[in-house]
Order: sequence, then C-alpha cells, then structure tokens
Amino acid sequence: MKAGVLALQGAFREHREVLDALGFDAIEVRTAEQLLSLDALLLPGGESTTMTHLLRTSGMQAHLTDALKDGLPTLGTCAGLILMAKEVLDGREDQIPLGVADVTVRRNAYGRQRDSFEANLSVKGLLGGTFPGVFIRAPAIERVGPMVEVLAEHDGLPVLARQGSLWFSTFHPEISGDLRIHEAFLKEAEV
Repeated sequence: MKAGVLALQGAFREHREVLDALGFDAIEVRTAEQLLSLDALLLPGGESTTMTHLLRTSGMQAHLTDALKDGLPTLGTCAGLILMAKEVLDGREDQIPLGVADVTVRRNAYGRQRDSFEANLSVKGLLGGTFPGVFIRAPAIERVGPMVEVLAEHDGLPVLARQGSLWFSTFHPEISGDLRIHEAFLKEAEV
C-alpha cells in the first residue's frame, strides 16, 4: 500500500515519520501527478490559509478535490480538516475549502498558541485505553452532516470523525507518540 503526505506546508514530516514507523511505502506529495499513485493520503496540520494558497497556485487544488471525491482514503488533521470541510468559519474571504467533508469548522476555536493543550480522548473502536489528543491552535467542529460518524469528542464537541473514506481530526495524532489512529485509518483504507 502506498501512502502519501501532502508536503506543501505544515507537519508533513511528522506524518511521514508515523507512516515510516508503521512500515508503509510513504511519499511526500508536492505535485498532482503524485496523487495518482496513492492508495491513501494524509493532510497535515499547519497554516490552513497558506496551504489553501499553495494548493491553488501549484495547480493541485482541483486534482486533490477530485481524488477525495473519487474516494481516495484521506486523514486530515487540524489544518487538513479545515481544507476538507464544507464550511470554514473565521477564515479569510479567499479561503475556499475543498468542500468534501460535510462539517462546519471554526479556525483557531480554542484560542492562540499559548492556549494549546492535551486531553485524553475516548475513541470509538480504538482498543488500549484513551488516546492523547494534542490540540494546537485547533479548529472546532461545530456542525456535522448526517453521513458523518463522530469517533471522539472533547467538551461536547466532535474532535475525530469520519465520512466514508475520509477521516478528520481537530487535534494532532502525528505528534502524540501514539500510532493507533493512523493504524486504524490505514487498516480501513486497505480494505
């Protein structure tokens, strides 16, 4: 199975290290052509407005949207979730999300960098106890559509969910030191 990490900006190195630790053939995706060879994709955390701009100026935005709509299994974390969302609150006017995940997210909902925190999360279907959620200037999922399955919540808000082959989180599982969310996503993507 070949997995890729969008490597235009953000925490792509950390996701690549998780894929390497799990023994996957991982590539850093920087062109539309590289998307065609993938069995799964990770959209990292980072700065969502910068990522949106780079997707647009690199010519990758339409190709990525098509791949996600065609069912490419994808895990988006933090800014990756913002890219996938149908609606983004508190974004820039020129920040147009891909619109593939039926959720409304609010950028930086938990506050500034100094307001970052960790929380133990109970994740549906994840064995081995709670998962250490790392929230860094995290978005909040304020609305989920009828096809979205919530897998974990924090303070009554969804923080991990999936819709078909798309998984998305408001936190950063790639820097938690715990590989179980990536494992669960990739195991489902292999089916």
